[in-house]
Amino acid sequence: MAYFDNAATTYPKPESVYDFMDAFYRYNGGNAGRGHYKQAESAGKLIDETRMMIQTLLHCPAKQVVFEPTATISLNVIIQGNILNGAKNIYISPFEHNAVTRILHHSQVNNDIIVNKLSVDKENLTYNIEKIRYQFEECKPDLVIISHASNAFGVIAPIEQIFGIAKEYKARTLADMSQTAGLVDVNVGLETFDYAVFAGHKTLYGPTGISGFVMNSNADFPAILFGGTGFDSANQEMPKTLPQKYEGGTLNIAGVAGLHAALKWILETGTNRIWHKEQEHRKRLLEILSNYDFIHPVGADGKSKYVGIVSCLMDDISSDSAGNIFNERGISVRTGLECAPIAHQFMGTFPSGTIRISISYFTTDKDFEELIEALDDIENNL
Repeated sequence: MAYFDNAATTYPKPESVYDFMDAFYRYNGGNAGRGHYKQAESAGKLIDETRMMIQTLLHCPAKQVVFEPTATISLNVIIQGNILNGAKNIYISPFEHNAVTRILHHSQVNNDIIVNKLSVDKENLTYNIEKIRYQFEECKPDLVIISHASNAFGVIAPIEQIFGIAKEYKARTLADMSQTAGLVDVNVGLETFDYAVFAGHKTLYGPTGISGFVMNSNADFPAILFGGTGFDSANQEMPKTLPQKYEGGTLNIAGVAGLHAALKWILETGTNRIWHKEQEHRKRLLEILSNYDFIHPVGADGKSKYVGIVSCLMDDISSDSAGNIFNERGISVRTGLECAPIAHQFMGTFPSGTIRISISYFTTDKDFEELIEALDDIENNL
């Protein structure tokens, strides 16, 4: 089976991830922060080291690193917390994942908030900075949320520039870096970044079940999840210290071990090397697709930069049906709306969605050869 669904989760992982997770969980099975015995202290040290590696990778040594089970939970914690803190005027990109839009939909039902979409030129998929300035002037932002790269179409947003403008209005800023952390080199240490969410199992090449966010210490907000933290147990309020305020319950220590190994691999390999190899793979994918008249990339030739995601349509075949067609030929792709209906509404591919083909650093020549064989067979049997 040739794997082309890396935007959902990267696969395979570096071998060191499998090895370190297995070894750590076999010999260091303690619960961090719940005792002073050797295994608990070893788990605590692992967590501390992993936080520091995130800070190093994202260039933010002065910011707090908070671990959560998923990027979706991270986004819930931040967005709901900021709404409780009084955020009313909220801006999002037209490419947001349901992990953002469903939170805001729920909040619009229960709170007096306004959700605006940032201006993007549909023809070349570039953010219109001047129009965004005008939008902010007309309706002052409280919170600006941007998917750094669309999980459906791969287009990268100029978050540094937009967040810089948002800060002129004293807005909080949130980057969803689920598709870019560890792949696109960004200085999250800038004061213009209040929050940046990462997904451990995507471009960080770690396991599922461990994600989180980095944040400015002065950008805290009320907790929305509550539970044990391993200290100050007599107090029924969550601790005011960070990151404990947002980390109720036992962390996924096996997941942290996998993330630790993945981060070590990224730091040793180098973000630029990973980026360039993925760009080579994306170019190769587009060249392959260009040889077939029946399959058409959507939004892949704009003026913006892209991560390794290409969405396509097929002549006379719905995206949902295409999933089975590729699967029968041993190709793993994602089809449909990819949990991003507003992105497909913006791109004109709603409600059927697209066929999403996504590559990674580890996509092989054999994967591409099997994709070509599958496309040849589809073409001959249409």
